[in-house]
Amino acid sequence: MITKHESFKDLIKHMFNIHEDTASHEEIRDRILSGGKITGTNMVVMICAMIIASVGLNTDSVAVIIGAMLISPLMGTILTIAYGVASADFRLTRRFMIGFVFQIIVSVCSATVYFLLSPNKTPTAQLIARTQPSFYDVLIALFGGIAGIIGQTRTEKSNNIIPGVAIATAIMPPLCTTGFYLAKADFFTASRSFYLFIVNAYFIFFAAEWILSFLQIPKVHELTPAMWKRRRQMMIRNAIIVAIPTILLGYFIY
Repeated sequence: MITKHESFKDLIKHMFNIHEDTASHEEIRDRILSGGKITGTNMVVMICAMIIASVGLNTDSVAVIIGAMLISPLMGTILTIAYGVASADFRLTRRFMIGFVFQIIVSVCSATVYFLLSPNKTPTAQLIARTQPSFYDVLIALFGGIAGIIGQTRTEKSNNIIPGVAIATAIMPPLCTTGFYLAKADFFTASRSFYLFIVNAYFIFFAAEWILSFLQIPKVHELTPAMWKRRRQMMIRNAIIVAIPTILLGYFIY
């Protein structure tokens, strides 16, 4: 006989069970890899998105910045790297890591060239806001990453979650801001805005990798439990290292 206590526990488990409507492993892989392709088309779109975002930051236009974030392909690359790590696919991880670094370089260069040519050299409120990372940014990126990867792994894919996560986590604007301050040769402030980008990117990756591991994504290479434990410890250590400066910066800012 099932007690009321057991029924309530079963109800809670059912409500928060993310395994129930999970898509097949093949479909999850195809979705994530197709969203993270680093092709000529995506690179052109990314440059266009960077210029649009830079214009928005330069003119203090929130609507333009949001529009640029919606078309940026950077989120897809981060989720693909998380998939590569969760599936122990070293070749895939290495390939997309190299592509991601290339995307960052192209993005920052595009923004820097724009701001060098722009007649408006005055920092706007939107630009200044991207130079003040805090622990709130860690929380936004972490929970945004969870929402994003859950949306990508459902039987019925939600078309609203990824754009929403891209807007909430604001991956692109810190790169544009980095370009702005590089154009002004203010390397210290440029490093602060680039650090905000690192916070956003790492915690989206961190959250996505943990959810994919929880969903038991098939492994390309078999690792021993000790090896997986070391990988987990390294990820947690890196998360702490990345997060600590946000706490210190937040303390001095507020």
